[in-house]
Amino acid sequence: MAKKIVETQTDGQESAVNYRWHLAQSGAEVDTTELEFALMRTFEGFGRWQSECLASVVDLAATGPENAMLHIIRMNERPKSIKELARMTNRDDVPNIQYSLRKLIGAGLVIRKGAGRSGVTYEVTERGRQVTDDYGAVRRRLLIAQIEDLPGFSARLADATRTLNLLSGIYEEAARVAATHRRGEGA
Repeated sequence: MAKKIVETQTDGQESAVNYRWHLAQSGAEVDTTELEFALMRTFEGFGRWQSECLASVVDLAATGPENAMLHIIRMNERPKSIKELARMTNRDDVPNIQYSLRKLIGAGLVIRKGAGRSGVTYEVTERGRQVTDDYGAVRRRLLIAQIEDLPGFSARLADATRTLNLLSGIYEEAARVAATHRRGEGA
């Protein structure tokens, strides 16, 4: 059954919109679903941007998360452990993180230092430093310049950052609760 939801437009006018999807039947569901779709599209666009920006400065086919890993390793100019990298990126897929690290090491952008379970850290090489500097220059020229030209956009970015950080916590808690309600095999 389709539900009609009354929306108030930015001009103050109201309009009824039909939503025939199982995830979007109430106003809150519509808002949440629209945000989730926007997040998915943004994530994919961001990943493509990261890959293309990196490819413009180094001959390396890297995914968005691998590119992010490179920049996070360089962040604050100090080595990072796998545990720190996982925490900073809100990831728990350590084997995939290790694969990305091997790829970055193989490209000569990152080195592994130390030994043992807790003594291993990763840091950028001189080549990695040059690549991340070049990436930053391209990013400033192609992306940041556009953002700076949009009036009031900086404040909107700050609001979006706060909202996304809040949502990250809400999704994490909801995931924990959902994990306690998993259906057993054959249920």
